[in-house]
Parts: sequence; C-alpha cells; structure tokens
Amino acid sequence: MNIKKYVFSQMTSFLPKRYFERLVEKSNDRTKSWSISFWNQLLVLIFGQLDGCNSLRELTDITIAHSSKSYHLGFGKTPITRSTLSKANMLRDYRVFESFAYHMVNLAQQKRIDKEFDLNGTFYAFDSTTIDLCLSLYDWARFRSTKSGIKVHTQLDIRTEISTSFTITDAVVHDVNAMDSIAYEPFACYIFDRGYFDLRRLYHINEVSSFFVIREKRRPKYEITAGEDVLEGTDNVLQDQTIRFTGKRNCTNYPSEIRRIVYYSPEMNRTFTYYTNNFYLKASDIALLYKNRWKVELFFKFLKQHLRVKSFWGNSENAVRIQIYVAIITYCLVAIIESELKLNRDIYEVMRILGSSMLVKDNIKDLFSHAEYDILYKNDGQLELDFTS
Repeated sequence: MNIKKYVFSQMTSFLPKRYFERLVEKSNDRTKSWSISFWNQLLVLIFGQLDGCNSLRELTDITIAHSSKSYHLGFGKTPITRSTLSKANMLRDYRVFESFAYHMVNLAQQKRIDKEFDLNGTFYAFDSTTIDLCLSLYDWARFRSTKSGIKVHTQLDIRTEISTSFTITDAVVHDVNAMDSIAYEPFACYIFDRGYFDLRRLYHINEVSSFFVIREKRRPKYEITAGEDVLEGTDNVLQDQTIRFTGKRNCTNYPSEIRRIVYYSPEMNRTFTYYTNNFYLKASDIALLYKNRWKVELFFKFLKQHLRVKSFWGNSENAVRIQIYVAIITYCLVAIIESELKLNRDIYEVMRILGSSMLVKDNIKDLFSHAEYDILYKNDGQLELDFTS
C-alpha cells in the first residue's frame, strides 16, 4: 500500500507555514474565524496556479471533484466552494500574501545565491509589464477611455533570477516614477531600459553610491573629457568615453561626469550606446550586464504564459493583488524546490512536470530521475536515440 504523500503536499512542505501563520495572527482580519483558513486559501490558489486554471469556477470544480483528497492536500476537511473562495479573495487583507511573497523571495534568493554568474557583485534588472483588463469588469483600474489595466514593476536579481521587489500600480503610472520606490543598495548595480532615462533620478543613484547601466534615449549634447573615440578590435567596443552633459537642463540634472560606451553586437548586427557611472568594469562587461537585462523580460514572459496573471479569479482590486502575489509565491516555491533537491533543471521545466503530477504519490526526485533521451541525427540523415541516465 502506497502511503507516500501527494506530490502537491510534498511541494507545500517547503513553504514556511509557521511564518505565514504569524503574519495572519498579526493582521486584524475579521475573517480569520471562517471555515476556510488563510492557509487553506493559499494552498488552493497555489494549486490553481500550478494547474493552470483559467477561472475560479474551473479551480473549485477540480478541487471539489477531488474532495476525498482535500484534507491531505491541505485544503481543509470540507470542499471549498466557489462563493466561499470568491469572498475570501475579495475581503481578506492582501498584505498578508504580499508580506509572505517577500519572505519567499528572500528564501529563494538565499537558496540560489550560489548560482554561477560571469561577474562578481550584486546586479538587478528593473522593468515593468502591463496587464490589460476588461474595462467593464475592472473599472477601478481605468487608464484609457476603453481599457483598464495595471502595471507590475519588478526588480530582478540577475544572478538568482528571482524577483526581489514588485510593486503593483495603475497602468497610467509612468515607468520613471517607479524608480522613486527603489531602495538602492550601496555598490549594487541597476540595469534599466531606455524608458527609464531620467538624469535627475540616475544622478540620485550616483549620490547613494550605487551603480546604473542604461541605454541611450535620444542623443543628448555632451563634451568628451577623457577616453578614446574609437577602440578597434576590443571586444566589439567601438567607443569608451568619459563625458559631461552640456545641455542646460541635462547638466543641471546630472552635473558629474558619466561614462558613455558604444558597443557593436555581432549577433544582432546592431550598435548600442550605454551610459553608466561605473568606471571600474570593462566596457565589454557593461555590455554583458545590459544583455542580461533580458532576463527580466523572460521573467515577465514566464509569469504571463505559465502562471495565472492574465485571467483573474476575481474582479476586485484585492482579489487581483492576492492572485499576483500568489503567482510570485508559486514561482519562488518551485525555485526553492529546484535548488533544495538539486534538480539542475530550468524553473519552467520543473513547474511543468510538477504541475502535471500534483495528484500522484511519487517522490518528487523520482519524477526527474528517469532516463532522458537526446535525439541525434547522423550524417546520413538517419535518426538515432541516445539514452543517458
């Protein structure tokens, strides 16, 4: 007789339940006495994220269909109905889930901090993604005459590929305004797209002894104070200059010298211009850092394609926030499991396999230890299967 836990129960055992319960105790939420506890709610929502449920009805239909397993999955002794879960998502304080999401981010970072990266140091990519919403259902998030939407501003640790900061705002909020909410770490480096080219805010980063790398947005007027105009055959670096802005407004907003690097990308057959206050790294390393900014774009793509943050299970702002925070919790949970069990797999691959195996009782590691095969093509065009353990 198989007495092992379900895969989903094995997964949720990696969650710090006591920490979550302390967060609930600190909150003044009047719904704590409901039959569905905060913990039950969290696990059901994580289940829905992993299973890819597109609606609240789909999620509760699945959990009710497996009501005999409800207690062992952590959903409570009684099946959770759609109306009960809907009320919980609408009325319960989203800040409990927000605080827990930040705690999960810290845990995931610590687990994956030994992940190899080409450079030593702390590097963050900062960007935002817009989630479009139906105006008739989400009128509280209106940002155009015919559309509603929200923005998720994210700071991604490039080394661990974990989002360390996330702010949810109305879609109408401009990206540069989100820079004011960043708690800059001394000597850490922040990589921005050119949409964040605001010299006053960039100079603030310089003042707090942090570094930045940003792509040029419209060529500002400047004078060269040091550096060569052209460096031939140096890691595709065309220019590495120290400059000072000469435009009246720009030199007021950024009165210090700044480094300007022109880099040719042979893969894209394009030339890119970067600005940075880091005079210590090689110009090619600055280009490498900006190239790694793409990881935040991949994170957004992953979030939208493989977690439920485009089709929401509630129409209220509270329900939307809870769902986004649970999506981040789920992402961090899978990252922690991948690191703890040393699976050496991509997070998406781990999530895909675990999401399709939640109701079986195999050991998680066994799901990733079966023989793999690589499809190889011989020179004569015949197909060869190379089996490796």
